[in-house]
Amino acid sequence: MGMKINAHLPIPADLKAEYPLSSQILKLKEKRDREIREIFEGKSDKFLVIVGPCSADNEDSVCEYVSKLATINEKVSDRLMIIPRIYTNKPRTTGEGYKGMLHQPKPDEAPDLLAGIIAIRKMHIRAIEESGLTGADEMLYPENRSYLDDILSYEAIGARSVENQQHRLTASAMDIPVGMKNPTSGDFSVMLNSVVAAQSSHSFIYRGMDVTTEGNDLAHVILRGGVDKYGTCIPNYHYEDLIRLLDMYRQRELKNPAAIIDANHSNSNKQFKEQIRIVSEVLHSRNVSGDIKKLVKGVMIESYLVEGSQKIGCENHVYGKSITDPCLGWEDSRELLHTIGNSDILSGWLQTATWMIVCVIRIMPL
Repeated sequence: MGMKINAHLPIPADLKAEYPLSSQILKLKEKRDREIREIFEGKSDKFLVIVGPCSADNEDSVCEYVSKLATINEKVSDRLMIIPRIYTNKPRTTGEGYKGMLHQPKPDEAPDLLAGIIAIRKMHIRAIEESGLTGADEMLYPENRSYLDDILSYEAIGARSVENQQHRLTASAMDIPVGMKNPTSGDFSVMLNSVVAAQSSHSFIYRGMDVTTEGNDLAHVILRGGVDKYGTCIPNYHYEDLIRLLDMYRQRELKNPAAIIDANHSNSNKQFKEQIRIVSEVLHSRNVSGDIKKLVKGVMIESYLVEGSQKIGCENHVYGKSITDPCLGWEDSRELLHTIGNSDILSGWLQTATWMIVCVIRIMPL
């Protein structure tokens, strides 16, 4: 056979017993999960910001970054729900290249998935302990999420995985929000079909068991832009795209219609600085349309300690700089988070000022 067994991995229950969550973390996660649910159910007006490195490649730099997010969170928690993006699973278009800490706990060394599943659990736990923020990860392998399902507050299914039946059906078992990205083609129908599947009940095989799921009413879409047949990036975060998505949602009987806008990838053509402008446009669209404000629950931003990106194993390796897609640096990220946090306040001031001007004009004698 063309397959070699490198190691037998522990069952999730054993790994969780070896690296358990403290009662404090369990209480914190319960609280944050409840607050996040209320956002998707429309009971809270807080705006979600899922922000962090393209890939969580180093425990120390990732935890330092997340701790910096915590300092921002203290100032904006009444308006924003910040969820650290701690992505330990990385899809690869051709299957080649760095697939995340799960595969390679040390990016410049050979894959070791046994060490990887331990490393990612330890890093997620440490990040929560040091910041008080529960995080998000990508579900690259449906069977793998069982090692982290007691830790995460948000999961995303990527553009290359969203059409896969096992991903869709596994998403239907989750009790946290799961974002279904549009496929690389940008097709909205495929994306919404994945939400239909994730919100429905299913019976299927999972980790050697015959299981039945209840459906996930918090499954929603993530707009990340698409690529046409010529390889040209086609963004889908504009006002017109959001109106079209809203109309397509209305044609389906889906619970808690919601969208997260991914400001990078094909929306920015991986021009990472464009994320600042893209987020600004999304906020503007929410301010001019009440329907879009209800639909768009948040944004996803790729950000790290140092802006840009670098090659794995490069001679002058920079701590806290992405080894995959380029990211915003901390200074820009901090400013952007404060801008997002103040956007509703500024919008309210502008609306009040406009109303006052209109009132004055009306009472002025001709």
